[in-house]
Amino acid sequence: MSTTPRIGVTPTPEPPYDEEQPTSEIAPPEIHGALALDPHPLVWGPPGSIPDERKLRHLGQALAEVLAGRRPPETVADKLTARAYRELVQAGQMIRTSRPPFAGSVHVKEPRDGAVEMCMLVHCGDRNRVLAIRLERRGAQWLCTDFETA
Repeated sequence: MSTTPRIGVTPTPEPPYDEEQPTSEIAPPEIHGALALDPHPLVWGPPGSIPDERKLRHLGQALAEVLAGRRPPETVADKLTARAYRELVQAGQMIRTSRPPFAGSVHVKEPRDGAVEMCMLVHCGDRNRVLAIRLERRGAQWLCTDFETA
């Protein structure tokens, strides 16, 4: 006859005292809408480096939320050129949806060095939309220079 091991309840640990709390100098990112947009500029290193598609998807998601009226445009202002930001504010709510938009996979092309064009399917409930975004390198930072949705 084998003996089965006894499983005991582990006591819940007490929270650390104030002086034992980890200190972090990095503030958590602001959250507007469905995701936290990285407060740092889009930087991918030296010319010719491959863009981080996850950051591109987050930018696309944030723009879709702005175009759906679920996120204030100023949350993405530092990721757009002045002209593109003006167009975004003037566009207003271009995506009509009863639920939050969800950006699908990103398709990226580099038509020339220093320029990235991407498109993504934005799921909006009954009707999906397409969002196209063009980014250009300005120094080490990439900025959205144009966008279009259909």
